Amino acid sequence: MADTPAYQVLARKYRPATFADLIGQDAMVRVLKNAFAADRIAQAFIMTGIRGTGKTTTARIIAKGMNCIGPDGNGGPTTQPCGVCEPCRAIAEGRHVDVMEMDGASQTGVNDIRENVLNSVQYAPTSARYKIYIIDEVHMLSTSAFNALLKTLEEPPAHVKFIFATTEIRKVPVTVLSRCQRFDLRRIEPEVMIGHLKWIAEQEGAQVSDDAYALLTRAAEGSVRDALSLMDQAIAHGQGETSAEQVRAMLGLADRGRVMDLFDMVMKGDAAGALSELAGQYADGADPMAVLRDLAEVTHWISVVKITPDAAEDPTVGPDERERGRDMAERLPMRALTRMWQMLLKALEEVSAAPNAMMAAEMAIIRLTHVADLPPPGDLVRKLKDGPPAGAPAPQQDDGAPAGAAPTAQRAAPPARLGQGGHGTATALAQQPDDALVRYQRFDQVVELIRANRDAKLLIDVETGVRLVRYTPGRIEFAPTDAAPRDLAARLGAALSRWTGVRWGVSVVSGGGEPTIAELRDAEVEALQAKALAHPMMQAVLDAFPKARIVEIRTPEQIAAEAEAQALPEVDEEWDPFAEDD
Repeated sequence: MADTPAYQVLARKYRPATFADLIGQDAMVRVLKNAFAADRIAQAFIMTGIRGTGKTTTARIIAKGMNCIGPDGNGGPTTQPCGVCEPCRAIAEGRHVDVMEMDGASQTGVNDIRENVLNSVQYAPTSARYKIYIIDEVHMLSTSAFNALLKTLEEPPAHVKFIFATTEIRKVPVTVLSRCQRFDLRRIEPEVMIGHLKWIAEQEGAQVSDDAYALLTRAAEGSVRDALSLMDQAIAHGQGETSAEQVRAMLGLADRGRVMDLFDMVMKGDAAGALSELAGQYADGADPMAVLRDLAEVTHWISVVKITPDAAEDPTVGPDERERGRDMAERLPMRALTRMWQMLLKALEEVSAAPNAMMAAEMAIIRLTHVADLPPPGDLVRKLKDGPPAGAPAPQQDDGAPAGAAPTAQRAAPPARLGQGGHGTATALAQQPDDALVRYQRFDQVVELIRANRDAKLLIDVETGVRLVRYTPGRIEFAPTDAAPRDLAARLGAALSRWTGVRWGVSVVSGGGEPTIAELRDAEVEALQAKALAHPMMQAVLDAFPKARIVEIRTPEQIAAEAEAQALPEVDEEWDPFAEDD
């Protein structure tokens, strides 16, 4: 009995053998065909793109085309390699002595380049027309390896060609890129991918539903190899006919329609219904993280549809979902969609780090439903500026507040001080500061800007080296401490100008100035420690434990602020301070 041939996965079985077999890369194929026809074949090529778009496959096709001799043995370089001559078959099987493939991810050093390339590049090919070096994941090579390759890459012998492939083109040195003809392989469009999957399913005699094709295409994210690997798995999972339900179960996805139901409940503030729907999807096998990812995907899609209605015509989305998406895009304000997106990104981080993913997902859903219908900050400010709601009592002038008054209020800010001169302090009445500087009326706001941009070195230098003499928005004068770097003024001015888009003047003066931020902080800590040490309870602790030391002091205000920051925001559904009386 003859041995049964080993099963070959779809991604390898249907790997393109010629340029005609490549899908979704028409621009690259056209350029290569013209170059071969005009005998203007570059000395080096570099293919870049996401995984599974055909970079290594294209490299092998180019190698076959350069060395193909045709069925009769008299052919020349071609973009349609015959596939039957000895060079074509040897290259396809990976055994041609003149076509050398090197994995840049595992052979990264200069010794690898010297051994695999430099020591053999001067010798003529053994049996092929060209000696071809294919280096996959070339961006993984070390700097010394790239440097060793540069001279040969710039002036290779006439019989040598280089073909590189990479998913991280930005990590490849410019000196290498400038010596290569670059091709960017695009993600495969959904329509093209679905058609390709259908054709392969027909060749395999597999029954796959249209909804299953859409799910596979969406999960592949433009990668042909990923799509074929997933369809291979789905066909085995389906055992005859592969349905969308089976693909969802295989991938741990939630039903797209049910995800949109959950999205609708969240946006309506229906916390109980949303939690019930999440529990139902979890019971049916959906991963909580996948549900939140799907919610984020729906949020993004509806936001795009709101701006560009044509985006609703997505072949990976069913007709019912398209109609629902258009309706939601018309009803929901963009502020609610963008807030949903930001909170989902935060929720995904929390769920990935939580010990129990389902609990974290439920807390995220509760939080989303509670803030779904909150008015934006702009509306709150506008209502405050317009005065109290109709029928509301007038605000009191003392520290107390009448019952039913708005929980927050703002007083008019005093005019900004421009600085001090020979005739006292001048007040900015006629000229307002630049819009970009309105948020930086005080120096501590500048410090917060440095902290927000996470420039730790500059923050430490400012806190320990700046004795502030005079400050106005856009202008800083300070006396440096002995520990302050000499270039502190220049660095501070350049950083603030870069972050605000407005030129800042930072100058150094001799003598004077307020205590530094670090000195004020240390003095405050020392005062708190002294106060704590004088407390009778602390004295009793020190008497019992003489070696005890104060590690941290937290005031009641700090504890209350931390508790408030960690508490879940509540929405009072029965009282709206801005609602008009009937």
